[in-house]
Amino acid sequence: MIYLNGKFMPIEEAYIPVLDRGFIFGDGVYEVIPVYSRKPFRLTNHLNRLQHSLDGIRLRNPLSNEEWQNLLEQVIAKNEGEDQYLYLHITRGVAKRDHAFPANVPPTVFIMSNPLLPPPAELLVSGAAAITSSDNRWIRCDVKAISLLPNVLLRQLAVDVHALETILIRDGFLTEGAASNIFVVKDNVLLAPPKSHLMLPGITYDVVLELAAANRIPHEIREISEAEIRTADEILLTSSTKEIMPITSLDNKPVGNGKPGAMFTQLHALYQQYKATDMRGHPSGTASR
Repeated sequence: MIYLNGKFMPIEEAYIPVLDRGFIFGDGVYEVIPVYSRKPFRLTNHLNRLQHSLDGIRLRNPLSNEEWQNLLEQVIAKNEGEDQYLYLHITRGVAKRDHAFPANVPPTVFIMSNPLLPPPAELLVSGAAAITSSDNRWIRCDVKAISLLPNVLLRQLAVDVHALETILIRDGFLTEGAASNIFVVKDNVLLAPPKSHLMLPGITYDVVLELAAANRIPHEIREISEAEIRTADEILLTSSTKEIMPITSLDNKPVGNGKPGAMFTQLHALYQQYKATDMRGHPSGTASR
């Protein structure tokens, strides 16, 4: 069961007009929210990021945070599974094809739920492969825009060689993955690229840094050079649906000793503990011990 413009319906019955600006221009934004035990994870953070994306494309938020929460809870209740992930999709609405913003047009609001599957156990044990590529996307990557063709093409480069992700480099420095955030471990220090317009501010990225601070794990937020990526002791991938994953092969060369490292093992365990605590109703604004 999905939600589309005020109505709940089976996804097979959902249609939008061909003049929807999301279809014509990719004029819209989206958000992905993991759901554990039928409770949205870090909902306030996700809704704040949604607002940032809407502000970035100058589209008024059609709902308050309270209205979003109520609507999302209804979508969760109408779908099976204790663990789900919600996909929110908002476009500027239906209007004649013209680049200029249309006046007084209601936005299109679409929400669907899919099963949230845990990362494959074998990848947590052996790690995953990644490749690198030049980051050729637009410079407002902090906006979670639905016009994702550059990300699609970059991610396909990894799929073509049976890798999990494409790690992006712009002007000699790490930005993020095609559909993830990336951390580097060097000399027992967790390195994170700083938030900027060149990367999406990941919710799991925030949790990992909060866990590092709360557990006195040495970490730095700074630009990470391509050389540091290629000589890393560990590389970690984070996203709302993949949580924390170890990257043990980069461009067909082993990362560190080619096995998941101690930093991954510690952060993965802390993340699972924190996630369980959050689902029991612990305030989710910060990660504590």
